[in-house]
Amino acid sequence: MAAGRVEEIYISGTGGAPMERLKQVEAIEGKGLKGDRYAAGEGYWSGIDECQVTLIEGEVVDDIDAGTDVRIAHGEHRRNIITRGVSLRELSGRRFSVGEVVLEFDRPRPPCRYIETLTQSGMMAALSGWRGGICARVVKGGVIAEGDVVEVV
Repeated sequence: MAAGRVEEIYISGTGGAPMERLKQVEAIEGKGLKGDRYAAGEGYWSGIDECQVTLIEGEVVDDIDAGTDVRIAHGEHRRNIITRGVSLRELSGRRFSVGEVVLEFDRPRPPCRYIETLTQSGMMAALSGWRGGICARVVKGGVIAEGDVVEVV
């Protein structure tokens, strides 16, 4: 599997709040991303169905923008990390590094209908199945920065 890279990083401090783009973020082992709603227990799905870190492929975002009426900008996908050049599906059942951080695949992360209350009609369908990205657990903490390499360990 070829290595990819981190294209963009987003967090949101509370459920429903706009996503904030960062150049780098601290990943906290067993918790998630510092300042993010799920690491703080403040997410819409906290205590029910939460993910420590979510990732989505930049190529999927490009395909949605080019092939549908849905426009995904400014973190409206509600995922923490946009990758480029790596198939997230191929990370299933594996540990992978993102810069100095080690993550472990948790599960696919299709969107819920709630995303459309925050963005636009059609977002849920556009991000259905594997297109919605994945959830991962933080196995080894550290800093994740834009441009970091994503590869299986």
